[in-house]
Amino acid sequence: MKIYKIATIPGDGIGKEVIPAGRQLLEALQASSSGFGLSFENFGWGGDWYREHGVMMPADGLDALRHKDAILFGSAGDPQIPDHITLWGLRLKICQGFDQYANVRPTRILTGIDAPLKRCAPADLDWVIVRENSEGEYSGIGGRVHQGHPIEVATDVSMMTRVGVERIMRFAFKLAASRPRRHLTVITKSNAQRHAMVMWDEIAVQIAREFPEVTWDKELVDAATARMVNRPATLDTLVATNLHADVLSDLAAALAGSLGIAPTGNIDPERRYPSMFEPIHGSAFDIMGLGLANPVGTFWSVVMMLEHLGESAAAQRVMQAIEHVTANQALHTRDLGGNATTAEVTAAVCAELLP
Repeated sequence: MKIYKIATIPGDGIGKEVIPAGRQLLEALQASSSGFGLSFENFGWGGDWYREHGVMMPADGLDALRHKDAILFGSAGDPQIPDHITLWGLRLKICQGFDQYANVRPTRILTGIDAPLKRCAPADLDWVIVRENSEGEYSGIGGRVHQGHPIEVATDVSMMTRVGVERIMRFAFKLAASRPRRHLTVITKSNAQRHAMVMWDEIAVQIAREFPEVTWDKELVDAATARMVNRPATLDTLVATNLHADVLSDLAAALAGSLGIAPTGNIDPERRYPSMFEPIHGSAFDIMGLGLANPVGTFWSVVMMLEHLGESAAAQRVMQAIEHVTANQALHTRDLGGNATTAEVTAAVCAELLP
């Protein structure tokens, strides 16, 4: 029997609540004769680790993760630590260290959830946003000089490479080809960013020739926000730069009902390194420890992890269990307008997996 080695990194805030819930779900799945085994190792990296050691994770942390099959990650963010330290010191250190260049964020309206788009049928909002996850606006290139003086200068350089753009475009076209509608929207801002984004557009045209079965169009990122609201059914798969997709995917999650239900996968498509799966909701320190966090985003991330591991039947079982629970409004957490607790939702989804 195949035994998958899973690293869990709760991180900060409500990550310490939803990642144990995700592990509880996986253990329930394993107990219900899933046909495979799971071996967990937990890593207590994050804000607390920083306060004790001065870094968000050990210098050799990547070596501890390198031979895992997948990583289940909670969140990085602590109100007592500057955001650039928490992000670059943990999440981005793992994403970039393992070249997880494809960030994949599915979005749809789950059964029983009242989404803000009242004119939108659930089938009209079924998207996957592909985010370039290794360069672009989050390359980390730049600096500050003359700090504190009137002549202070700060720069952040958006860097795009041909190899980086080609590989994310090819990944997005291939993903679009695997979906029923076979349609891709390339998000751009080449009207204002006349160098890197023009190259982005040119490469999209080149890669599109490899996928004649995929229809595609191009949309400016600002116009895309309006299109997501006013014409959701015209979108299916989207590909965007690191910053643009970061913003659009949060809008997508809100339009589907809540950031609390949204998953993401940081994928190394070549499978040289473990990929990392996480809810997108962040550390949410305002509700930490209150039992109010919605674990559905983590559970859907588990679905993505199982699909990546090749356990599609198990992934489908978990997704069905999630939607059986979201269909019951008595089991909606506060972000969805209900009063259910993290523990109640977790117990309900786990119960759905019992034979």
